[in-house]
Amino acid sequence: ALLNYYYANKYEGKLLLRFDDTNPVLENEEFQESIEADLKILGITPFNVSFTSDHFDTIMNYCEEMFKLGKAYVDDTCVEVMREERGKGIESKNRNNSVDENLRLWKEMIDGTEHGLKCCVRAKIDMQCKNKCMRDPVLYRCVLTPHHRTGTKYKVYPTYDFACPIVDSIEGVTHALRTNEYSDRIEQYNWVINALGLRPVEIYEFSRLNFVNTVLSKRKLTWIVNNGLVEGWDDPRFPTVRGIVRRGLSPSALLQFVTEQGPSKNSNLMEWDKLWTINKQLMDPVVPRFFAVGQDAVALNLSEAPEEPLINQRDLHQKNPDLGKGQIVMYKSILIDRDDATQ
Repeated sequence: ALLNYYYANKYEGKLLLRFDDTNPVLENEEFQESIEADLKILGITPFNVSFTSDHFDTIMNYCEEMFKLGKAYVDDTCVEVMREERGKGIESKNRNNSVDENLRLWKEMIDGTEHGLKCCVRAKIDMQCKNKCMRDPVLYRCVLTPHHRTGTKYKVYPTYDFACPIVDSIEGVTHALRTNEYSDRIEQYNWVINALGLRPVEIYEFSRLNFVNTVLSKRKLTWIVNNGLVEGWDDPRFPTVRGIVRRGLSPSALLQFVTEQGPSKNSNLMEWDKLWTINKQLMDPVVPRFFAVGQDAVALNLSEAPEEPLINQRDLHQKNPDLGKGQIVMYKSILIDRDDATQ
C-alpha cells in the first residue's frame, strides 16, 4: 500500500483501493474495516474504493464469453484427480466438451444443482506448459457460504486469478505492483487479458519485505489472535501496522523506510534496527521530554532540600524551545523507581 501510494503521488496518478472478496469463506467485514483502519493510520487516502463483488455479473458474462470462444470448459473431475492430472500434464475428460454442453453445465453451477456443485470452470490453455499455473487453472467454483455483501445471490464465485485481470482492466488500472511470490501467475494474468481482448495492464514485481526473527504469515498471526495469546492485532509485539505504531513507530518513518527500499526484486532479510533508527531521526527533534516513575515507586526524603515545593520552568526539549515549557518541582520528598531504591 505504501509503495503504491508513493508512486501514485510521485507521478500524479490515482491510488485505487479494491477489496478482493471472491471467496465468501475467507472474507468478512472485519478484515475490510481492519485494512481501512490501517490505511487511515498511515495517512493513505485512496482515490476510489471498490470491491470485486461490484463486478460479479460482469465477470460471469466474461466467463460465458470464454465458453463461446472455446477458451474455457466445465469440469466435474474431483479435486484429487484434477491435481494429479495437472501435475502429470493429462487433459481432463471434459476438456473438449461442446460449447452447448459447457453452457448447460454452467447453468447447473449457477443454480447450485447437485451435479453443478461438483463442477468448476477451467481455462483451456496448455496442459504441457512448464509453468503449471497455465495447466488449465480453475476460473470459477461453487461456494454455498453466504457472501458478506451479496448474501446468497450467487452460488458461483470467480477465482482471484480470473477476476483480478478483468477488474483491473475495466476499472482503469494502468500499473499493478505485486510481490514476486506471484511471479508464476503473471503469465496467466496476461493470458486472461489477451483471451478476452481487454486493455493490458503493466505489472511490476518487487520482493516481499521480510524481517529477521519475525513471523509475517497472516495465517500464523491469525492463529495467535484467535487462540487468545495476544490482546489483538494491535499488540505491540505484532509486526502489524497497528502493532508497531502502538509501540511508538511514526507512520512517516515507515513510509520513509519502505520508499528507501523501493520496489527491489532482491530478497533480503531486514533488521528492525534500521526502521527504528529512521523513527528516532524523525521523532527526536519534535518530541517533548517527560519523566515518569512506575506505580510501585518508592518515596525518598532528602535531608538537604527545600522544605516547601519550589517550581522552576524548563524547556520540554533543550534543542527545540518551540515545544514549550514544563515544570520541575524541587522538594525534600521525591519518588524514585523501586529498582533504583533496592540497588
